[in-house]
Amino acid sequence: MKHESTDDLALEVAASAFAALGSEQRLGVLRVLVRAGPDGLSIGMLGDRAGVTGSTLTHHLRILSQAGLVRQARQGRSTICAAVAYDEVRQLSEFLLKHCCSDCGPLAPKDHQHG
Repeated sequence: MKHESTDDLALEVAASAFAALGSEQRLGVLRVLVRAGPDGLSIGMLGDRAGVTGSTLTHHLRILSQAGLVRQARQGRSTICAAVAYDEVRQLSEFLLKHCCSDCGPLAPKDHQHG
C-alpha cells in the first residue's frame, strides 16, 4: 500500500485550489468575497458585484467550495451567504511562498529606485 507524504498531499490540495482559480470569473468572485470580509455576501449581492449571476454563479461557487476556498451557509429561510475560507486562502499563499521560492534564499523586497 502506497502512503502519500505530507508534501504530496499539500501539493495535491494546492493544485486543486489553483485549478479552481484558473477561471477569470471564479477569481473575480473570490476577489469580491475577499473584499466583502468574513461575513460574506448574499448570493444576489455577490452576483451583482462580481457580474456573474444565475446558474453560472452557482457553478463557480460549487467549484470554489469543492476546492475549500469558499463556504456557503443558509441564513434565515432562503438567503444563502458565501464567505471566503480565509485560513485556506492564507495556507495556499503560504504554500506558494514556502514551496515555490524555497531554493532562492530569503525573499527581500526589490529595490524600486532607478539608478
